[in-house]
Amino acid sequence: MSSSPSLPGQMSSSQAGAPLASRGSTPARWAWAVWNLLQLVFTLAWTGGLIPVALLVGLFSGGAQRPLRMAAWLWAPGLLGGAGARLKVEGAEGVDWSRPVMLVANHASMIDICAMFRAVPVPLRFLLKKEMTRVPLVGRYARSTGMLFVDRADRRAGIRMIHDATAMLREGRTLCIFPEGTRSRDGRVAEFKGGAFQAAVAAGVPVVPVAIHGAGAVLPVAGLFRVRPGRIVVRFGAPIATAGSDRNTLAEAAHREVLRMLEEIDAAAPQARREG
Repeated sequence: MSSSPSLPGQMSSSQAGAPLASRGSTPARWAWAVWNLLQLVFTLAWTGGLIPVALLVGLFSGGAQRPLRMAAWLWAPGLLGGAGARLKVEGAEGVDWSRPVMLVANHASMIDICAMFRAVPVPLRFLLKKEMTRVPLVGRYARSTGMLFVDRADRRAGIRMIHDATAMLREGRTLCIFPEGTRSRDGRVAEFKGGAFQAAVAAGVPVVPVAIHGAGAVLPVAGLFRVRPGRIVVRFGAPIATAGSDRNTLAEAAHREVLRMLEEIDAAAPQARREG
């Protein structure tokens, strides 16, 4: 019997990764638990070892560019490899990386950040939750490299964030946001919140929709570091011009494009698995 199609806005089980990891015999589950524990230790050691080096590099180089590229060249590939994730990047050649853009992506896993660092060929900054500033070392790295933070409970902080994001884009930097506001727990791609899109409008830079497929299967939100090997696809869509548009229209257009790309990647997934 064939599997039923995904509902609109919902990723397939290959993306969400929900039931697959829980199946299998008790010895197999214990083996996975031990392996995931080792992967967690590696993740903490790799991150904790590289961040002080990146901070020193930033101190002596006098800027954030090299520490940010270290995330793309060392940190991200190390964690992706440690998770057994095979990354495929599509559509990057359609983006003019010599100019600032706002990247807007769906968000199903913490490993999305690794995938984006690796996929984007220029220094990349993220809009993060304010809570990230309290994570040891990670918070310090994020602040020192110019990441933006938002307190979702403080409206005035949101206005300040839009101002800071606008200034960042006007300075020629590339910013990535996850406009769903949080990671998806059920595989559905929630509506994109329009607030941060105002920064792209004010700065006059294009919005680039990005579909991240498979990350939720590699490192799902549910469970404690329940990693499984898999394929992650990062696909960049065509840039959307912001001139003459408003933030809500942009959010809706980007959301539609991300859903369309996810459906295309999902439809091609069986062929991609056969090809390895």
